[in-house]
Amino acid sequence: MNWGSILDNTLSFMLSPETIGFMLAALGLAVHFGYAGLLNFGMAGFMAIGAYGYAISILSFGFPWWAAMLVSIVGAVIFAILLGIPTLKLRGDYLAIVTIAAAEIVRLLFQSRVFDEWTNSADGLGGYHDSFRSANPIPEGTFGIGPWEFTSDQWWSRLFGLFLVALGLLLVWLLMRSPWGRVLKGIREDEDAVRSLGKNVYLYKMQALIIGGVLGALGGVVIALPSAVIPQYYLPSLTFFVWTALLLGGAATLFGPILGAVLYWGVMAFLAGLLPAMANEGWLPMSSTAAGNFRFVLVGLALMLLVAFRPQGLLGNKKEMTFVK
Repeated sequence: MNWGSILDNTLSFMLSPETIGFMLAALGLAVHFGYAGLLNFGMAGFMAIGAYGYAISILSFGFPWWAAMLVSIVGAVIFAILLGIPTLKLRGDYLAIVTIAAAEIVRLLFQSRVFDEWTNSADGLGGYHDSFRSANPIPEGTFGIGPWEFTSDQWWSRLFGLFLVALGLLLVWLLMRSPWGRVLKGIREDEDAVRSLGKNVYLYKMQALIIGGVLGALGGVVIALPSAVIPQYYLPSLTFFVWTALLLGGAATLFGPILGAVLYWGVMAFLAGLLPAMANEGWLPMSSTAAGNFRFVLVGLALMLLVAFRPQGLLGNKKEMTFVK
């Protein structure tokens, strides 16, 4: 068993654009659920809008990469408003069901042949990278920092993604220390009590949905920066993976979503290398392909145990969790 290759792949994935995109999406979910108490299971929809808005703006309309990112942000805001107007009066599992459906509607619209001219339907979009790569300030070549060694373009997409994560952390930190953030936490605990104080609970929830949705859309952009945009990526399972990262680190924390995303993809990458190798060695009674998929079973079991025995996550405070009384 090649332990060196398994560990190198694990460390590489812990600093991948996908992991960084999950940091932003999980941070958005922290605003939705951890701070506002909104049970949003449609984050995949926000991520899809971010990725498609970015790619379509460049390919179909010739926007520069930075303008395409602004289009993604505007798209997330519009989607949050359209989603929030009819649903934010719902609570708990009713809101969860509606948001799952909304995310699936978004994915199926992007996959539909009706919009094939812009979305390329099920085949997805690619070849939109030149604008972003031309802005790369890093000299050409391959550079290594500790265990990570990437090309100039690979470092550029990662560093830019980490810059967005830093901005997102600063934004959430400032908001949650403000009077606005304290009202939002009050809504999470008892929205009827906050409403009795004369606060517009509906408006606060809408603002939280927009802010978290924008962070999710930026996460979708970061994931799409070095790769392609394919509708099958934005299945409901994507939202559940983001939820796993959030609950692992801690829902009502600032750095919990960041830690959770790193640990989640680190474990997934480690098991993706370890389990097929064990199957090839005859240590597991299954094929290497089945062993690779078995990691989802193990991660699911780990999530069940986490929610049962430490629902506040690794960095969380049990008193901050809305579903733990």
